[in-house]
Amino acid sequence: MYISLMPTIFTGILTMIWCKLPILAALNIPIDKEKRLSDGKRLFGQNKTWKGLLGYLLLGAVSSIVWGALCQSLPYLEARNYFYVYQQNTFSFNLATGLLLGLAYALFELPNSFLKRRLAIEEGKTASRGRLKKAFFIFLDQADSLFGCVLVLACFYPMTPIFYLSYVLISAGTHLLLNILLYLAHLRRNIF
Repeated sequence: MYISLMPTIFTGILTMIWCKLPILAALNIPIDKEKRLSDGKRLFGQNKTWKGLLGYLLLGAVSSIVWGALCQSLPYLEARNYFYVYQQNTFSFNLATGLLLGLAYALFELPNSFLKRRLAIEEGKTASRGRLKKAFFIFLDQADSLFGCVLVLACFYPMTPIFYLSYVLISAGTHLLLNILLYLAHLRRNIF
């Protein structure tokens, strides 16, 4: 699992750094263009920007290309990467899967943001009341993008629904651990 989705891990970390850099600051425009629905609440919020989307795409492609090159040089990794079971490890394939993984990562975060805006949960935060609600959003914050990334992998490596959900759950646990590490490295404002 980690061998196949390692580019996704790199993409998430690199995009977080990318969004903090002053480069292309003009793209720090919210995807929802600050649109509000009839309830007066934002569609997605301030944190979902065009710069972030571009970061996921570009850095997803770069991460997949670099990881693919590393896998080529280490046959152990290549043989265990589910992307290469039925496809050749080529530059163009890695470029395409990197773009797809980056797009899935970004798009599958949007429904969670939409739901949190409807429930008046502050941007970048999780629910503050109710243990079950808080636990649900902590899980969803870790798993939302992974539902999309594992779906991309499932397009190239058929998997059962149980295998798919197991992949998402293990990946979400890993995501939570990485968030803790990124928080300790001062790259995240909060753990959850």
